[in-house]
Amino acid sequence: MSSLDPAQHLHASCCDKATTPTDSSDARALAEQPLQGLKLRSHEILEKAQKEGRLKCSKCGGSRMFFCYTCCTLVGVAPEEIPLVKLPVKIDIIKHPNETDGKSTAIHAKILAPSDVTIYTYPCIPDFEEDEVVLVFPGPGSVSVQDMLQCLHDQTESKSHSSFEDPCFKRLKTKEVCGATQTADDPETGIPDAEKGLVSRVHPLQRVVFIDSTWNQTKKISTDERLQDLLRVELRTRKSCFWRHQKGKPDTYLATIEAIYYFLKDFHLHCLAQEYNGEYDNLLFFYSYLHSVVNKAKISAGKC
Repeated sequence: MSSLDPAQHLHASCCDKATTPTDSSDARALAEQPLQGLKLRSHEILEKAQKEGRLKCSKCGGSRMFFCYTCCTLVGVAPEEIPLVKLPVKIDIIKHPNETDGKSTAIHAKILAPSDVTIYTYPCIPDFEEDEVVLVFPGPGSVSVQDMLQCLHDQTESKSHSSFEDPCFKRLKTKEVCGATQTADDPETGIPDAEKGLVSRVHPLQRVVFIDSTWNQTKKISTDERLQDLLRVELRTRKSCFWRHQKGKPDTYLATIEAIYYFLKDFHLHCLAQEYNGEYDNLLFFYSYLHSVVNKAKISAGKC
């Protein structure tokens, strides 16, 4: 679930703005862009920074573009010039120690949502309350985002019954929540106000864990006993548009920033029961720009 070296090796010719396709291959490549329609802050500041070239990080002295992936600081870009994204849950990223910092998109999340994202380097893993935390990772036993809250509720109730504690209040099933009341709808989303309030109050999820490494490195972290009891969630219908596809892996294996974005989007729709209006699109602020730059370079080199 790793990604790219953020424009660290891009050629200057890649800075050119998009032009009208002149042949069928260009048209096909541009038509297949999977990141169209996002509500993003203008990329003008990134275009400007790329033209100015790499600069030294004020903390470590490393040569960087846009940000320092070692120090988690911006380079050549002011904080007020990039978007700041507020997330509905906290994100913990467990990074493999052998994962190259410059190839990880985890840094994108940390820079764009600094108050809600924490990056740990394995074997450092925080203590988790398993009834409030899920691990986004594919495999046997994983559930969809749609089923996630139901499974967390079942897990909590099962424990409470087995420990002979007082019974919990009857949990709200999906159908009960959706038909709970017939009150006025929110004028912006069309979702009943009471339904939105009930769903947001009953969900126990506090933190979401992601593993940041190449897919061949994930086993060491995913099998760690400290993560074994966490409910696993899989983004089964999402496809990666990362340009460094890992050989032998399906296109549903996402880059870290893609996984975070798609999880939050599904969480917003299915768990908070709110219409999605691009609230987390800017998590792809850097990723979408680099994606377009790489595609332009491929077209220029005749590889598309």
